[in-house]
Amino acid sequence: MATADDHRTYSIRQLCREFGATARALRFYEDKGLLTPARKGQTRVYHARDRARLKLILRGRRIGFSLQEIQDMLDLYDHDDHNTHQMAVALRRHRAQIEALKQQRQDLDDAIETAEEACRVMETKLGEYRPDLLPGAEEYAVLLKSRLNPDPTNDLSRHPFKLRA
Repeated sequence: MATADDHRTYSIRQLCREFGATARALRFYEDKGLLTPARKGQTRVYHARDRARLKLILRGRRIGFSLQEIQDMLDLYDHDDHNTHQMAVALRRHRAQIEALKQQRQDLDDAIETAEEACRVMETKLGEYRPDLLPGAEEYAVLLKSRLNPDPTNDLSRHPFKLRA
């Protein structure tokens, strides 16, 4: 049974605002055949089906599916079988994507750990041979110089205890 929301229409601006998408993205998805808005003159009119498909497209993109993978899953929609075939295929693909994303996360964690260790080694070596080349060394040198050689024109230099505050 159709509800009132099933008959509601949306402008491109409304969908962009609701989903945080750009009009360019919606037109791109239309060009790729993922969305099929109706037309009233030059104006695109989106229906509940388009809104639902946009939601799935954006979710799929966020998960990391290609547009072709999203298209393939959307094309499986069949209202008569309660969408069970589409869900079964989508479930398998989502599970596979979860494993791929977990592997990517592990790879990123490993890369970060490797980079952090390399930074520690370089900072140690620079600290031994050229501490002036360490990040922040220039700012530290300026601060140290100002404290060791106070400017006599600076009012604070005559009150050394105020420097500590």
